[in-house]
Amino acid sequence: MTQPKLFNLEGQVVVVTGGGKGIGKVYVEAFARAGARVVAADIDGDAARTVADRLVGQRRDVLGLTTDIADPDSVEAMVAATEERFGRLDVLVNNASLMSVLPRQNWMEIPVAEWDRVMEVNLRGMFLCCHAAFPAMRRQGRGKIVNIASSRAFEGTPLRLHYTTSKAGVVGFTRALAREVGSFGVTVNAVAPGNTLSETQVSSSSAEYLATKTEGRAIPRAQLPDDLIGAVMFFASAASDFITGQTLVVDGGRAMH
Repeated sequence: MTQPKLFNLEGQVVVVTGGGKGIGKVYVEAFARAGARVVAADIDGDAARTVADRLVGQRRDVLGLTTDIADPDSVEAMVAATEERFGRLDVLVNNASLMSVLPRQNWMEIPVAEWDRVMEVNLRGMFLCCHAAFPAMRRQGRGKIVNIASSRAFEGTPLRLHYTTSKAGVVGFTRALAREVGSFGVTVNAVAPGNTLSETQVSSSSAEYLATKTEGRAIPRAQLPDDLIGAVMFFASAASDFITGQTLVVDGGRAMH
C-alpha cells in the first residue's frame, strides 16, 4: 500500500461520541476535513446538530445525533442511524466522558452516586458503544476503535479519583478487547491526552490551575486540541493496521511510559 493510501480517510464512516463540544468537536471537524463521513453523537443533541449543520454547509457529510452513551437503547439507535445514513461503520472514537463537570475534591468527599455515574458513563458507556458497533465491523471484516484515556492514569493525578480510575480502566479495556476482536480485522487502541485547553476544560478551570499543567513537560507549552488530531487519525487509518492494544500518551512528554 502506498504511503498516501495508508493515511487516507476519504469516505470512511467515523462515529465520534461527545462530538458536539470540546475536543470531540475538534475530532469531528478534522475527520470531515479529511473526507470522512462523520457522525457527531452527543448527549447534547443540539450541540451535535449545530456542529453537523455547520460542516454540511461546508459540503461535508456529517450527521448530528442525540446520544446518551450510558443508555443501551440510545447507543443502539446511534449505530442504526449511522448504518441507515452511510451503510457502514468503519471507525468508532470513544471520546464522550464525564470530566469537566466534576468538582476537584479529596477522594473521601466523593459521593458514591457520583462515583457510580462516572463509571456508568466513562466505562459502561464505552463498553456499550463498542458492543453496538462491533457487529457492523465484523461483517465488513475490518474496523477501528479508538478509545480516549488520559495521562492522569499514568501520573496518578489526584482530586478526581473516580475520573482517573475510569481512565485507567480505559487502558485495560483497550488491551483486553484488542485480543477479543483482532481475529475479525478490528483494532483497538487508545490515546491518552494530557491536560488540554479545550473549551470545556477552560470553562471549568482557573487560569492558575491551567498554568501548572505545563510544568514537567518536555515540550513546555499548553496542550491544544489540535495536538491530539494526528494520534487519533493515525489509529483510525490503515497506517496502524498492525497496531492494537496500545495506548499512546499525547501530553508533551510529561508522562512517559
